[in-house]
Amino acid sequence: MNLPLIPAPATTATADETFVVGGTVGVVVQSPELAGPAARFIEDVRLDSDVVLSREATGITVLIDSTGLDEVAPAAGLRADNANADERYRLEITGEGVRVWGPTAEAVHRGLTSLRQLIAAHAQDGLAALPTARVVDGPRFAWRGLSMDVVRTFHAPDVVRRVIDMLSLYKLNVLHLHLTDDQGWRVEVPSRPMLTDVGAKGAIGDRPGGYYTQDELAELVAYAAERFVTVVPEIDMPGHTTAVFSAYPELAPAELRSVDLGNGTSIPLNTLDPERPEIWSFVEDVLDGVIPQFPQSAYVHIGGDEAWGMADEAHAAFVERTAALVRARGKRVVGWQEIARASISSDDVVQYWLEPRQLDSMDDDAVSSTLPPDLLPVLVEHMKKAEQDVPRALAHGSRLLLSPVSRLYFDSPHAAESSDPAQEELRKRVGLPFYTPISVRDGIDWNPTGITPGVDSDAQIVGVEAAIWCETITTPEELEFMLLPRLPGASEKGWSRTPTDWPDYASRLAPHSTTWRHRDWTWFQSSEIDWA
Repeated sequence: MNLPLIPAPATTATADETFVVGGTVGVVVQSPELAGPAARFIEDVRLDSDVVLSREATGITVLIDSTGLDEVAPAAGLRADNANADERYRLEITGEGVRVWGPTAEAVHRGLTSLRQLIAAHAQDGLAALPTARVVDGPRFAWRGLSMDVVRTFHAPDVVRRVIDMLSLYKLNVLHLHLTDDQGWRVEVPSRPMLTDVGAKGAIGDRPGGYYTQDELAELVAYAAERFVTVVPEIDMPGHTTAVFSAYPELAPAELRSVDLGNGTSIPLNTLDPERPEIWSFVEDVLDGVIPQFPQSAYVHIGGDEAWGMADEAHAAFVERTAALVRARGKRVVGWQEIARASISSDDVVQYWLEPRQLDSMDDDAVSSTLPPDLLPVLVEHMKKAEQDVPRALAHGSRLLLSPVSRLYFDSPHAAESSDPAQEELRKRVGLPFYTPISVRDGIDWNPTGITPGVDSDAQIVGVEAAIWCETITTPEELEFMLLPRLPGASEKGWSRTPTDWPDYASRLAPHSTTWRHRDWTWFQSSEIDWA
C-alpha cells in the first residue's frame, strides 16, 4: 500500500487491518517534554481535517525511546541551531492503537507529523480509518529550509506564521528571513533607528513597507521554535544596500550609480566601502542589534551576493572582515555562493544558487531580449565569476547549502497549466519572466549530489533550501500560490534518501490538497496532478 507521506519515509511496511481515529481517541504522553508537541498535534489535526481528537482519551501513545532506529543512518550536514538533535522516529499503527517514538522531542514531532498527514488523507465524516503500518524514518540532511524575501513585498507576522505552518507540515526546519535589501529594511536595530524610521518605509514600486518590531520577531521566533523550525536572519551586505543609504546617506558612495531597467525601476550598483571606518561601526551596530533577536540560530547570513560594480579585492575584504565580526560574536557564517571568492573558513556555509546553466541562458536570445542592454554585460561578468565559486568553496573546506535556481527558486513561473482555468491569468502574471518555468515534476527530478558540479558526496552538503523572492508577488495569496505545491518537493529532496519516482510522488502528493483546503491555503492546481 502506498502511504501518502511527503517526504517519503526511509522504510515502510503495511498490513490489511485498520485503526480508526476520531473523537474517542486521544494522545497519551509518556515523557513530560512531549506535552507541547502532543497538544500542537491535536490542534493541527483539527485544522488539517474534520477529525477532532480527545484531550483525555487514549489510543495514540508518544514517548522518548531510541529502540529500533538503527536501520536509518543519522542525518548528514549541519543544523541551523547547531544542536545535536536526532530526528529519527518510529511510527507503528496496529489494530489496537498507535505508538510514536524517537530519541528527542523533535523526533517525536516528526513522527506525529507523518501521523497528521495520514489522518488528513483518510479523514471522512470526522473519522480516519488508518491502515496498519510501520514507518522507520529520518532525514538525509540536517538543514532543510526556505529562504523567504520579506523586503520586496513586506509580509506581516501572520503571513509568516502561515508559512511556518507549511514548513512544519513538511518536516522543513529552517526559515531563512531575507530581512534587508535595496527596497527596504525589516528588522529593528536600536542604535540605528533610521533603518526602520526611513529604510523600512519602502518596498517595490508603491507597495507598502514595514518592519518587524522586536516583540513581533520574538513571537515569530518562539512560534517557529515550538514547531522545531529555526529562524535564521539575513543582513545582505555589501551590496543590496540602497535602504541603508536612504536611512544614513553619509554611508553611501560619493556617486550613486544604477542601471535603468526601462520599466520605471533600476538596479543599483552601489556597495558598502570596506575602506571607510564608519562602515564598520555601522556593521557592528547592526550585528549587535540583530543577533540577540534570533537566539535559536547558530548562524548569521551575511548575504555577499551581487555586489555589482565592486572590485573583487574590496568584496573579499568586506566578506572576510564581516565574517570575523560574526564569529567574534559567537555565531557561524552563512552567505550566498559569492562569499567563496574571499578567504573563508571551513566552518562557513556557502549557499549555492548560480548554476552553470544560468550562464548558458544568458546567450539565449529569448532571455537576453528581456534584459536591458546595459544590464546584460554586468550579469554575464557575474555569471562567469560564479563558475569558480563551488570549487573555491570546496577548496576552503566549506560545505554547501543547495538552492539551485532551476529547481528551488519558487519565484520561477509555474510551467504546467492549471486544472482550474480561473488560475491561468495569475499563473501567467506571477513569476520572474527571465527564469525558466518550473513544473512540479522538475522540483523532484534531481539529486542533491548530482546537480552541483564537483559534489559527489553528502559529506560536502549542509542541506537543501528553497527560495522565494517577491518581485512579482504582491499578496499573501500570491505567495502561497508560488509555494504550493512546490514546497513538498523541496522537503522530499532534503529529507528522503532514495530517488523520487514521479508516478509514486504524484500519487502521494494528490491527497495533500485536502489539507490545504482545510487550512484555507492558496495553492496552484497543477494539471500534472490528479488532485484529491
